[in-house]
Amino acid sequence: MKDSYDFVVIGGGSAGYAAARTAHDLGMSTAVIDGADELGGLCILRGCMPSKTLIESANRYRSMRRAEEFGLRAGKTEVKPEEIIARKTELINEFAEYRQEQLADGRFDLIRGTASFSGKNELQITLKDGEGSHSVAFKSALIATGSRFAKIPIEGLEETGYWRSDEILNATELPDSIIVLGGGAIALEMACYLEGLGKEVIVIQRSDQVLSGSDRDITDALETALTERENFTLYTGTSLTRVYQDQKSGKKSVVFDHGGEEKTVSADQILEALGRRPNTDGLALDNASISLRDGGDQIETNDEQATSNPAVFAAGDVSGPHEIVHIAIEQGEIAAHNAAVDLGVTKEPKRKISYRLKLLGIFTDPEIATVGLSENEAKAEGIPFAAASYPFDDHGKSMVKGETHGFVKMIANTETGEIIGAAVIGPDAVDLIHEVVVAMHFRATAADFVKIPHYHPTLSEIWEYPAEDLLFSE
Repeated sequence: MKDSYDFVVIGGGSAGYAAARTAHDLGMSTAVIDGADELGGLCILRGCMPSKTLIESANRYRSMRRAEEFGLRAGKTEVKPEEIIARKTELINEFAEYRQEQLADGRFDLIRGTASFSGKNELQITLKDGEGSHSVAFKSALIATGSRFAKIPIEGLEETGYWRSDEILNATELPDSIIVLGGGAIALEMACYLEGLGKEVIVIQRSDQVLSGSDRDITDALETALTERENFTLYTGTSLTRVYQDQKSGKKSVVFDHGGEEKTVSADQILEALGRRPNTDGLALDNASISLRDGGDQIETNDEQATSNPAVFAAGDVSGPHEIVHIAIEQGEIAAHNAAVDLGVTKEPKRKISYRLKLLGIFTDPEIATVGLSENEAKAEGIPFAAASYPFDDHGKSMVKGETHGFVKMIANTETGEIIGAAVIGPDAVDLIHEVVVAMHFRATAADFVKIPHYHPTLSEIWEYPAEDLLFSE
């Protein structure tokens, strides 16, 4: 450990590692500070990768339950949660070990401890395992400390007890019924995991739709698909009142207002999935003159990822505005590059983050994926646009697959014809969206898109239909 570095990264997750790797490649002396019990970051350890592993098991089991639709008989089926978790653990250990090796391979110093700012260019590090503290100076730094669970005050919730996503990701025994508080991506993915394994799921969402802020046609289609299942119940437009547990039965109950009527639902367990918040506690940001956005707890950054202290950058969940892994990685790389420019290490121009190709995937069943602007966002920005959609229930390959929920939608600027956004809800949506991502990268118009050949029968060819409809709007 040195006393001074060109570039110091606080947090060794996806954004932090990407920044450290970039800084090293640019020739800066670099250190990564991370005091977590296990190295790897949220995505690898408790987020994207473990949740998608569990969801894959649920999807396979859901298919087994539908075997008769395809003229098949699956025989006796059984869910083994302990084996699902064992498979997840084996995979995640491999991913985590690889990241841990990358962090400790000698390209930069890895300091195990927690950091707080003691000045504009100085950190005080409390070393892990009681090894004392150490002061480190830096010429530039990146905050990439991620996020943590938000604590929402609800009467009786703490006393009753509940799960969060961490508990589900490690649960070798699953409740037969569960109440999910929240209707965001994490809440719905975990709800679909449990529903897919045949558990009874009740989702309670405070706003009037799931996935608040999304275009209503997408959320309507998802809500319809989910509530058609006999073991899935959804309440939207609610106000949570209190939580309690019946001492005889052990059942946990949630009381809430729904359209002016008090309702009570009960289940074996509660999943609290009401959101996460930036992990800025303990950083002593005031000592480094680092501002938070709009009086909240998210670090304010400009499009170069710089904070109000020009020597300090921020990336990932701690700064937002989109808590998505590939965006966090790009933000980290941009921050390291711009720090190198500031220090005269490179003469290349500074880089700026762009969200023109903002990409989102949600692994519910059916899946959801979006890129670029939504209709709501295009309206808010005053962009003249037209949108066209086409349903999967009228598409050959999706009918063959028996996956007919949802649709694809394409949005184009009516003045230029350029594709400015797209959405999919349906089979393999998170994979299907990438065709439009590539087209938008090259600023293709709807007229350009319809010239692209598509093999028949494939799911991908469904994109031809909205693109053709948009030709009449150009």
